[in-house]
Amino acid sequence: MATDYYSVLGVGRDASQDQIKKAFRRLARELHPDVNPDPKTQERFKEINAAYEVLSDPQKKQVYDLGGDPLSQAGGGQGAGGFGAGFGNFSDIMDAFFGTASQRGPRSRTRRGQDAMIRLDVELNEAAFGTTKDIQVDTAIVCTTCTGEGAAPGTSAQTCDMCRGRGEVSQVTRSFLGQVMTSRPCPQCQGFGTVVPTPCPECAGDGRIRSRRTLTVKIPAGVDNGTRIQLAGEGEVGPGGGPAGDLYVEIHELPHAVFQRRGDDLHCTVTIPMTAASLGTKCPLETLDGVEEIDVRPGTQSGQSIPLHQRGVTHLRGGGRGDLIVHVEVQTPSKLDPEQEELLRRLAKLRGEERPTGQFQPGQQGLFSRLKDAFNGR
Repeated sequence: MATDYYSVLGVGRDASQDQIKKAFRRLARELHPDVNPDPKTQERFKEINAAYEVLSDPQKKQVYDLGGDPLSQAGGGQGAGGFGAGFGNFSDIMDAFFGTASQRGPRSRTRRGQDAMIRLDVELNEAAFGTTKDIQVDTAIVCTTCTGEGAAPGTSAQTCDMCRGRGEVSQVTRSFLGQVMTSRPCPQCQGFGTVVPTPCPECAGDGRIRSRRTLTVKIPAGVDNGTRIQLAGEGEVGPGGGPAGDLYVEIHELPHAVFQRRGDDLHCTVTIPMTAASLGTKCPLETLDGVEEIDVRPGTQSGQSIPLHQRGVTHLRGGGRGDLIVHVEVQTPSKLDPEQEELLRRLAKLRGEERPTGQFQPGQQGLFSRLKDAFNGR
């Protein structure tokens, strides 16, 4: 009675090639002699190997489906008795254990280039409102002498005479499984299938050279430290003149002399005399939008903040801007001349502990004015 190869692999007669291959890999992992040395298991492994040899080959499968013996017609029936023809698909056995099939054929000399990254310093106002900058980039470009071919002008790559252009060489070895054919990259052409007898003198056969270029980068409003701007196709050209990778410009915002950035808000500190905090004042402040007057209300305490809305950094995504937060620091005089000391003593006496509210008494306003003039050296 002829062997039912479909039953051996556990698939139906209408199974696709992908289903047949998956079934074989699953059984090969379970029944391989290196995993299970039991003699009965080895016989079972020979059966699934023979079944896969037939069902994975469209011509043999057709003969088998018509009732013929494809192994006998193929010459020798080695699929069932040994591991010759059946075990020739060594990559499928390896794939069953390692999950990936070996790559066949020559590999291309042309490959995609690597991405590159540079750091770009920007001022606060540039980050807040956006700008354009010219940057210099040292990257690999296509060799202008050989245009990426890698061969000297007037010459070209030739087919490797060791692997005959296949990019790999095969070797047959004998083991307890029978004859096993293995493949490896050709040592003469390194798997490319071609050799370059006369490399380009400019790029030494690599197909690319180093060069400095100037690029114009548009910096969008609202960028911050660490923001990366992608410039597609402006990175390193690949070996063999392959497509270029991308260039990433990483933003580094330089410290500002007045403002500290927290997200899209800006913070700064203004220092005013004690008298100005008590009586109120207006002081000019240079903002990103120009000079503006800060209204300090009477009785302002040290540590209070005054917000200036929409005076911060532009939001990177979406409209509007952050705020400018002005922190007030009240300066207390550390040294007093006799007149200033006397004025402060009179002020303390006029205020009295029984009046902690800080309301002015008659005559105190003039005293504050004189005190302010004294502090200002008038």
